[in-house]
Amino acid sequence: MSRPVDLRSDTVTRPTAAMRAAMAAAEVGDDVYGEDPTVRELEARVAELLGHESAVFAPSGTMANQLGLRLLVPPGQELLCDDAAHVVRAELGAAAVLAGITTRTWSAPGGRLDAEAAIALARPDAGPYLVSTAALAVENTHNFGGGTVVPIEQLRRLRELADERGLRLHLDGARLFNAHVASGVALADYGRLFDTVSVCLSKGLGAPVGSVLATSASRVAEARVWRKRLGGGMRQAGVLAAAGLHALRHHVARLAEDHARARSLAEVLAGAAPGLLDPAAVATNIVVLDLSGHRLDAPTLARLAAEQGVRVSVLAGRKARLVTHLDVDDAGVARAGEVLGALLAG
Repeated sequence: MSRPVDLRSDTVTRPTAAMRAAMAAAEVGDDVYGEDPTVRELEARVAELLGHESAVFAPSGTMANQLGLRLLVPPGQELLCDDAAHVVRAELGAAAVLAGITTRTWSAPGGRLDAEAAIALARPDAGPYLVSTAALAVENTHNFGGGTVVPIEQLRRLRELADERGLRLHLDGARLFNAHVASGVALADYGRLFDTVSVCLSKGLGAPVGSVLATSASRVAEARVWRKRLGGGMRQAGVLAAAGLHALRHHVARLAEDHARARSLAEVLAGAAPGLLDPAAVATNIVVLDLSGHRLDAPTLARLAAEQGVRVSVLAGRKARLVTHLDVDDAGVARAGEVLGALLAG
């Protein structure tokens, strides 16, 4: 039986043979002691790419995000983000549980940012009876919004308004490399607008493990303490960092292939079920299907597709998600289009 076409997420990618070779050859040391040269090289490279002074390697995107938020928001103060942001919807309340951070949200249909509306929620220095706002978080690209690329103009305006009000900014850049490839905006142009920036290596870039948080050197020193406290201190982690370095060298430009395949798949499905989605709205590697008016709900579609070797993700009762990635080639996209198209048209 042929391998399933797995479109559940770009997290399912497996390291390539060349990446495995790089991991096997990695020079290593004890990273908790700061002695792993490959980890140090990865951290320095990501910090440079993002326009920051320093960076710290973390085992997961959730930990990198939570370290960033912990650095910016004191316990008992609040973080503002949109109502579908990963940090508030998909990290199991970690900000509240681990750092005593409260959250309020703004509405962002399709993952689109309105800087003015976001800042309008902020209440810095709210006094002794109300919760004070300390920071805002933005996700780029926006996962549940369908891989939306946040316009750099909106991010610049958000920075300007945040500075006026003494607020800090965190960027959940789990798929920032996708935003960079799709928009042509330099990674550093995105990164410099934020006080802390997390990027994921184990999604579109195809590494098996790891994320990196970039910020100032003083904040990185504090982040290392919290990383250890949270159980994220790794020892000979160079075997993992080597995969990240390989991905940065070889897998960034090819993200454009994933974007093109996602658009192609969206066009097939839009043709099979007119009105289901707008292919022009597919900017990167994520296709969200809104099945509100369809005879199939998302769990049923996922079950029927899986029976034919195509895996999709269920976001909600009437929303499904398809994500292209390193392990899905043109033939895989064609097969997915054939199976899903028939189910949606039938």
